Amino acid sequence: MARALPWIALALLAAFPLLAPLVGLDYYVNFVRRVLVFALAAASLNFILGFGGLVALGHMGFVGVGAYTLVALADAGQVSAWLLWPAAALVAGGVAALVGLVALRTRGVYFIMITLAFAQMLYFAAVSLRAYGGDDGYNLMQRPELGLGLDLANEPTFYWVVLALFAAVMTLMNRATRARFGQALVGIRDNEVRMQAMGYPVFRLKLVAFALAGAVAGLAGALLVTHNNFVSPSVMHWTQSATLIVMVVIGGVGHRWGGPVGAAVWIGLEEVVRRFTDYWHLPLGLLLIAIVFLAPRGLAGLRWPARRRRASPASAGAVTEGSAS
Repeated sequence: MARALPWIALALLAAFPLLAPLVGLDYYVNFVRRVLVFALAAASLNFILGFGGLVALGHMGFVGVGAYTLVALADAGQVSAWLLWPAAALVAGGVAALVGLVALRTRGVYFIMITLAFAQMLYFAAVSLRAYGGDDGYNLMQRPELGLGLDLANEPTFYWVVLALFAAVMTLMNRATRARFGQALVGIRDNEVRMQAMGYPVFRLKLVAFALAGAVAGLAGALLVTHNNFVSPSVMHWTQSATLIVMVVIGGVGHRWGGPVGAAVWIGLEEVVRRFTDYWHLPLGLLLIAIVFLAPRGLAGLRWPARRRRASPASAGAVTEGSAS
């Protein structure tokens, strides 16, 4: 059942734009699309945080780099999504690589603080970009053009394009974590000294992972500005990066679907709670505390009853006894 869940979720998400108008939920097509964009950003952070042990407190800076790359190219007259979205990912990945060359030479709290410092530098750089609105932000005049008979100005069409990109990127990231690269990354997370002694190029592996995560975050930024038709430097503030870490913690650090699950839960509850109170941070903070104590592996780490039975001590004992006999 657990293996079928992603496919069931994908089918339901694909059918949602067709079903939503029938029950008066047209607004939520845009809302779910926004969740998918942030799920992509959270998954990219989980890739380095959960599998590489890199607590980056500035990941939304790369989301902002991707967004402003699209804005700069669109302002210069480029309209093709085939150019704008890959360019956003490449530039963000390049910036992440440059940041990683410095940040990855440190560990622990020093790494956290350096990523925070770089994120704030990117934030103030965006504020200084008067050509793109500065602190007031920039309005995108039109959405990129995809061609192939697909009009991104049509909300359901853009929804399906975002869903397809989300599914493709998640598939690639899941394969990467299962490949030798991903296993080496986990080994570095668990015991970096041992992996280095075994001859693994530890720094290069971490740098590649950091750059890949930055590229995916940049793609999420390009999709975010396309979704909103607007971007401002606030998306790059360190508090947004902290919120992204919270999403990953809620979903489950190191679990394949931890980022998307955490993003869906956080943004969904934020939408609900804000209807009742302006102090929505309080109940969501209590949720985070509850998850830390009751589900330390995150929501994606919760086990199904069948899996618990297979992993129970009684079952393990029976297997051991059977093997011994």
